[in-house]
Amino acid sequence: MSRDNLLFTIIGILLGFIGGFLLATNISQREAAVRATPAQSQNLPADHPPVAGDQGSGDGQQMLASVQTAMKQARENPNDFEAQVTAAKLQYQIGRYDQAIEYLLAANKVKPEDATVLAMLGVVNLDAKHYDAAAKWYKAALIKNPTDLVSLDGYCYVLLEIGDTKTAEEQIKKLEKLAPTNEDLPQFRAKLTELKSKPK
Repeated sequence: MSRDNLLFTIIGILLGFIGGFLLATNISQREAAVRATPAQSQNLPADHPPVAGDQGSGDGQQMLASVQTAMKQARENPNDFEAQVTAAKLQYQIGRYDQAIEYLLAANKVKPEDATVLAMLGVVNLDAKHYDAAAKWYKAALIKNPTDLVSLDGYCYVLLEIGDTKTAEEQIKKLEKLAPTNEDLPQFRAKLTELKSKPK
């Protein structure tokens, strides 16, 4: 499984990501269109059909309000697990990894045993290049679910990035047993060989 496939798999698992980003983008575009056409709309007769910028502006405002409400709810209700996860997904989707991590940590405080949040913390920390933190969260996720291939793949990657060859070798062997055709195995083996051949 390539790193891109790993990312797409996580996004697929975390269904709200893409929808949240597209929703926010759509709202921004609609709001910009509405702001760009008010003078034109004011010069039209009262019974004139709505112009393009006016169509759906009420719906756009409702969607914008929904997004803002979700973020506000997460801030105001730190013990609401779903609110924290939803906010984290939205932040991750727009590339705000550190903010996503904050919401995921809040969700983890509410449900420390939730394997999905542990795995998400691994993924987001990996993408933020916080490799030590990613390794910690992937390890925790794998304790809960030892056959989670996405977390195992990510764990191998970050272990190699931080140079922990001993643990990386152990985890690569586990990955080989669970998924012998994993697309990342050749590059993991090559990186491991490279690291082990360097003088200490």
